[in-house]
This record gives sequence, C-alpha cells and structure tokens, in this order.
Amino acid sequence: MGADKLDTVRKLLAKADGAATPEEAQTYTAKAVELMARHGIDSALLAAADPGRDEIGAHRLEMDGPYSAGKARLVVWTASALRCRGVLHEAGGGRIAAVTVFGFASDRERVEMLYTSLLMQATAQLTRQRPRRAGESVAAYRRSWLHGFAVEVHRRLVAAETRAACTSVRPAPAGTSVALVLADRTSQVDRAYVEAFPGLGQARRSTLSGSGFAAGAAAGERADLGHDAMDQARQRALGA
Repeated sequence: MGADKLDTVRKLLAKADGAATPEEAQTYTAKAVELMARHGIDSALLAAADPGRDEIGAHRLEMDGPYSAGKARLVVWTASALRCRGVLHEAGGGRIAAVTVFGFASDRERVEMLYTSLLMQATAQLTRQRPRRAGESVAAYRRSWLHGFAVEVHRRLVAAETRAACTSVRPAPAGTSVALVLADRTSQVDRAYVEAFPGLGQARRSTLSGSGFAAGAAAGERADLGHDAMDQARQRALGA
C-alpha cells in the first residue's frame, strides 16, 4: 500500500476513533476499509507484474493479558482473511505470549492495522459484558464473547476481500486473472510457511465454557468494518 494511501487510511481510522457517534464512526471506518481492501488487491496485482516488490516475511505481535488466547484468535483469523498465516507462541497456563503473522509485507501491514483497530473496539465493549446466567463466571463469559466476536469479524473480512477482488478495476498480468493472482499468493505463503515452520502442529481446538458467543458474534456483526469490513483506530489491550 502506498505511503500516501496508508496515511489516508490512518487519518480515517483516527477520525473514527474520535467520532461523536457510532454512526459517524461507521462512516469513517467504512471508507477506510474500502480503501484498504482495494489497495490490498492492487498490491497483489502489482507484485504479480513485478516479483520481488512485495516479499514474504514475518511480524511478531505481542499478546497482553487478560484474554491473551482470545486476542490471539482475533489476530490469526484476521490474518487468515487477508491471506496470511499465524503462529501462536504459548506462555503456559492457556496463555499466548505472541502471534507471528506470516505472509506478504503488504498483507501483514493490513493485518496489523485491522487487528489494532478491532482490539480497541472489543476492549471498549468487553469490559461491560456480564453473563445473564446466575453463577456463570464473568471471565468465561468474556472469553466466549471474544471468540464469537472474532468468528463474525473473520466472516465479514472474507466477504469484504471477495468483493474487492470482484470489483477491482486494475488489470491482472496477461494470461491470468485477479482470482489466479490471489490463489497463487496464498499458495506461495503456504509453501513458505511450511519451510519456515517445519513440523509445526495444528493448534488445539479451543473449548470455551462461557455463554457469551452469540453476544460476541452480534458485536462482531456490528463492528466497524463498516458494512464492508473494519473499524476504528489503534491502541492497547483488553481491560480486566
């Protein structure tokens, strides 16, 4: 993504962050995500025509507590929607110390921006969440809420990327198409991932006991991905 376009996206997200109403934030974030998705596709097509301009690599994101495992899922599923892979670095006791995002540089950049914004949104909502069932653990409810949030955000991001690919006006290199370029990038990332992390096992499927999944999914449906994909600006980690 060009520096000028990236600056525009950051300014839009900053305006969303300081918006007076959710509707105003939605307007800014919808514009930011639309621009970010289009440039994600443009970066892929430019790289296909000029190999070497967008290289595969890794970037490590630290996960702070509480709910580090839920944050890690949000990173990994955001990365997956943007054609990247995620590696979890466990800290013991069910905690995640960090996530390494693996993929093309332009896509890793988008993952970090989106995750930071999504985390801020989740933070603002999560601390207000309480279970309706008497006696249910607040922490368990919030973990399942964050899981539902991540699931729905992933679904919406995948849909946004698909729309951006289908409506791209930049021509693909001769003899190919946008779909083939994106499929090839995904294959390249997958091959490089296997080479970089040989023998890495699949993450264990999470088992969550809280009843907050549906509420979290509803929040993910409302999250400021605009109606296309994404959210407010940046900042820190989930509160207690």
